[in-house]
Amino acid sequence: MRSIHSRTWSYVILAAVYAVAGAAGVLTYLLLPLPFWLSLLIADVVSTVVTFVFSLIFRNASVYDPYWSVQPIVILVAYAICTRPTAATVLPLVAVLVWGIRLTANWAYTFHGLDHQDWRYTMLAEKTGKAYFLVNFIGIHMVPTLVVYGCVLPAVFTTVLSPAFNAGSAVFFAGSLLFVLLQGTADVEMHRYRKNRTGNFIRTGLWKYARHPNYLGEIGMWWCVGLAAVCLMPERWYLLAGALANTLLFVFVSVPLADGRQARKEGFEDYKRNTRVFLPIYKKQKSPQNGAQ
Repeated sequence: MRSIHSRTWSYVILAAVYAVAGAAGVLTYLLLPLPFWLSLLIADVVSTVVTFVFSLIFRNASVYDPYWSVQPIVILVAYAICTRPTAATVLPLVAVLVWGIRLTANWAYTFHGLDHQDWRYTMLAEKTGKAYFLVNFIGIHMVPTLVVYGCVLPAVFTTVLSPAFNAGSAVFFAGSLLFVLLQGTADVEMHRYRKNRTGNFIRTGLWKYARHPNYLGEIGMWWCVGLAAVCLMPERWYLLAGALANTLLFVFVSVPLADGRQARKEGFEDYKRNTRVFLPIYKKQKSPQNGAQ
């Protein structure tokens, strides 16, 4: 009999976990007599708590990993089913679906099973000791949920309020797809590099000039979704808060963690000096002696 932590069984278990979490969220939403955005927030938190409980049961915080990409799909599809489709509401739905399906597929491709946990969570557990319970709940589960909630909220408002379509939203819809394409291309290039690893750092394709082009795709995608909504509803400029929070999360958490891990490899300082953080465009090589451009 195969181990319950085999890859196949892990997929089955996680599907069941997310079915339970999703059902808890939907039930919570239906029972709350509150504005839709507030009911959605509370339901999202409830689903996250359920996922967190299962992460404790399996002693693996990576149970939460698919939540980042699955949550927006479930939310928008649910609202879309209950509203009349228009150009203004269909376009953000398409953008989020393409983004979410691609990102979920990328997670599934790299998923090794429930006996494997993301290195960042293991590192945090080792560093924080007894405080890891709170770090796990707040930092690994709740903060990302709130950030992604903020990111998808512009598309939710667009779907629920169904404003009149305009050219500005179409432009940003196209931009969101371009950023999804950029992110997908970066991930494919990274997978190829890991299969045929040569050298300590990937220096081909988008990665030749940038250390985190995949993060740029994620950041740009949500700015486009937010700006598309603001084009339709200028008075709701505050809906860009989610994209801003997402950017700050990558700049101050994800990038430092990734660079910190890479810094243990020989040649990292030279690699860092001659590449940009996000933009995959040429950077004039710097001399290690004087750092001149």
